[in-house]
Amino acid sequence: MIGCILQARMSSTRLPGKVMMKIDNENTMLDCVINQLKNSKQTKNLVIATTEQKEDDVIVELVKRREIKYFRGSKKDVLDRYYQCAKKFDFSEIIRITADNPLIDYEILDTVVEHFKSNNYDYITIDQPQISTFHQTYPWGYNVEVFTFSALENAWKNAKLTSEREHVTPYFYKNNEIFKQTSIENSEDLSRFSCTVNTKYDLELIQKIYSNIKKRPILLSDVIKLFKANPELVKINTHVKADNN
Repeated sequence: MIGCILQARMSSTRLPGKVMMKIDNENTMLDCVINQLKNSKQTKNLVIATTEQKEDDVIVELVKRREIKYFRGSKKDVLDRYYQCAKKFDFSEIIRITADNPLIDYEILDTVVEHFKSNNYDYITIDQPQISTFHQTYPWGYNVEVFTFSALENAWKNAKLTSEREHVTPYFYKNNEIFKQTSIENSEDLSRFSCTVNTKYDLELIQKIYSNIKKRPILLSDVIKLFKANPELVKINTHVKADNN
């Protein structure tokens, strides 16, 4: 059974509490990610994976109101959080999404999952240069990762570095000889755009995107169309793009 694990926590070095900040009058950033994911045919088994810290009780309250399953685990060892969550819900395949990407595109997600399944990969992602020669082609904020539980368990048992435990998947792409994996690139280079949220400027841009685009869900093509018609929007967080990278 494939499951989508969405990691979310309140603590953030650059923008604390960002996942619960309002994007529009009704939705927090976490709400927006969930709303975008709900359109995918691959995310029927959605679980929010947060931490055991009291500060993350507010995330659990939101998730309960929305009648979505949740899991609480380690704050710093996110690899363990994913492993324990996947084990509890008996997921054989896992889609990894992070809560700081409120424009995640379900069409991209579905394409990645379909490619993953049809080729029997252990791990797949987009724009990972350590796997292939691909350069960055998607805007920041659209990342999708999919991996098998057996690959996750392998990483959980053998990953030793703090960075490998915190960022979940580095052990995969550092060990190309162990895991069958690939990275997908976009047909057009859109790497000059950043739609992830790490700073107040990123948040401002996302709020403007949501206020300008009325249709739901919002697709990557909608965002690019908006950017090309209103190039001044891109300038809002251009100076922090390198930091987001």
